[in-house]
Amino acid sequence: MARWAIAIHGGAGVDPNLPEHRQEEAKRVLARCLQVGVDLLRAGATALDVVEAVVRELETDPCFNSGRGSALTRAGTVEMEASIMDGRGRRCGAVSGVSTVKNPVSLARRVMDKSPHSYLAFDGAEHFAREQGLEVVDNSYFITEENVSMLKLAKEANSILFDYRIPLAGADTCSALAAATENLNSNGMVMNGLPISIYAPETVGCAVVDSDGFTAAATSTGGLMNKMTGRIGDSPLIGAGTYACGHCAVSCTGEGEAIIRSTLARDVAAVMEYKGLPLQEAVDFCVKERLDEGFAGLIAVSGTGEVAYGFNCTGMFRGCATEDGFMEVGIWE
Repeated sequence: MARWAIAIHGGAGVDPNLPEHRQEEAKRVLARCLQVGVDLLRAGATALDVVEAVVRELETDPCFNSGRGSALTRAGTVEMEASIMDGRGRRCGAVSGVSTVKNPVSLARRVMDKSPHSYLAFDGAEHFAREQGLEVVDNSYFITEENVSMLKLAKEANSILFDYRIPLAGADTCSALAAATENLNSNGMVMNGLPISIYAPETVGCAVVDSDGFTAAATSTGGLMNKMTGRIGDSPLIGAGTYACGHCAVSCTGEGEAIIRSTLARDVAAVMEYKGLPLQEAVDFCVKERLDEGFAGLIAVSGTGEVAYGFNCTGMFRGCATEDGFMEVGIWE
């Protein structure tokens, strides 16, 4: 039998000044969700069932940017997206523009399992969710007071906020945001010509290989704070934000446009397959050579039970565990 392994993430690119209590909160959530996956794998669950269950846990907790706590569009609404892929036969499902489905990753799986398609979006995805009897809630369920405040600041600064959970509350929050934006702009960090105030998207994802050697991956996000309505990132795109096959399973996080251009998740598998590199070397190669000027990170597992991660920005919320008892939750290098 193969050795099982699991890796999870809560976003790449973390402000080095993130308060200690925020770091600890994130690590507690990661540890709890990682344990959910470990318990399922020990009980013999399939990789596909595990990635769905773990990402559902991450979507339900407002700590990260998926499900409840998702980033807001310019219109002040939530438009979520998710994807899931089964390494057996490379089956996949994805959704975008979801605004009432409590757990978008489960809708992505229903698209894979119960529809003739691989990808549904907006009204079509919402209608299919109701046909399938998935739990739906009002859009307000996903919106937090903190996100409403940060959207206001993002609009005032004309910025797309990545790490919108960094507390800027104080005597002059607008000045603090403006200072952060100015600092990053001076370093040339921009996205599609727009200033990026603070970099850390906090997308969530999970990659698993089970005891039978089968792999699966899933990714879910609310996208960017202050994004244009209708914007679609890498998370629901198979081969970009999510990929699974016999060689590995991968979930990506970071600057979506850069991940899309590099087809980052698929490239890890391709480098393993065509260059014969082991998992960590493949991850390192893709992060270094494929992102050009983009910023991103990823987690991965191999079909033989290895775990790996890589990022080219400051920190990545992550955790991993293997059958031999190794378990780790971290943020920095």
